[in-house]
Amino acid sequence: MDDDLNGVADGAAGTGIGIGRRRFLAQLTGLAAGAGLGTGPTGVRAAEVSPSVDPSALPAIRLGPHRLSRLMVGSNPISGYSYLGPHTDRQMREHFTVDRTVEFLEDCERAGITAHQFSSAERALPYLRRLRERGSQLKFFGLHADRSTLREAIAQAQPIAMAHHGGVTDRLFDEGKGAVVHDFVKAAHDGGVLAGVSAHNPECIRRVADEGWEVDFFMCCFYFLTRQASGKEVDLPTLELTYPFFRDDPRAMTQAMRQVQQPCLGFKILGAGRLCSSQQAVRGAFRFAFEQIKPTDGVVVGMFPWCFDEVGANAQFTRELGQTRSGKS
Repeated sequence: MDDDLNGVADGAAGTGIGIGRRRFLAQLTGLAAGAGLGTGPTGVRAAEVSPSVDPSALPAIRLGPHRLSRLMVGSNPISGYSYLGPHTDRQMREHFTVDRTVEFLEDCERAGITAHQFSSAERALPYLRRLRERGSQLKFFGLHADRSTLREAIAQAQPIAMAHHGGVTDRLFDEGKGAVVHDFVKAAHDGGVLAGVSAHNPECIRRVADEGWEVDFFMCCFYFLTRQASGKEVDLPTLELTYPFFRDDPRAMTQAMRQVQQPCLGFKILGAGRLCSSQQAVRGAFRFAFEQIKPTDGVVVGMFPWCFDEVGANAQFTRELGQTRSGKS
């Protein structure tokens, strides 16, 4: 979710066996699984993923009047935002043609996923139209940050909800311009859709809740990726720290999610591929998310089923781990 920071710079951010994007991405980031992970040439044990997908419905939550699967599919891979560099970005963009995107989202729907978060209404329109023409029942919700073009984006995409873009939220709050985000929330309601606020900084989520804004939901990044941009640089001897994925960030954000009344949608629960060295690691990330968030919360996960049925695997993890349970206190 997948809330892409790339847009900020522009003024807004099979059950078959295969190595899979997760192993591929883990290798790219130096997180490849250790020796002995698999016995076959692909390096993935058959026992790591259920060999079949249960066709029963996924656990669900409510978002306004809508009943949505607790697992929702994000858009960053579709848009070519890997958070791993230009080579992987390009591979994603070349893979996700309109036809492949439609097929992918139909696969998600068959797996029990009922909602998709898009990043840009204009960019998503070709595949959203095709899906509707083919009878898809997916619910769509999007990210946006420009109040002046919000009504046009709603008319184009016909979403159930719009959330203020997380990277922009963080920046505006840091600049003392939180009222701009509040105005967006009001404009989304005026446009006839549910209104949300996305953020990477948990303090932004708390502030909106404390001030009693009329938001219907939050989108909450498990990692504070805008930490440097908001003036919270970390004094470490590193090269440019473009995306600071700090290990303890998910605990800070999930604590904030439990403290607010509104439904929250956690995204980047897999650390943009950094927690994908094996399917056991992926399952562990899903377990952590569902144990830490509220029973009324969901997760938005970007997927790149290039050589591996990530859709089926993630749906199965959600069925196993996402049944209603109380969040940690």
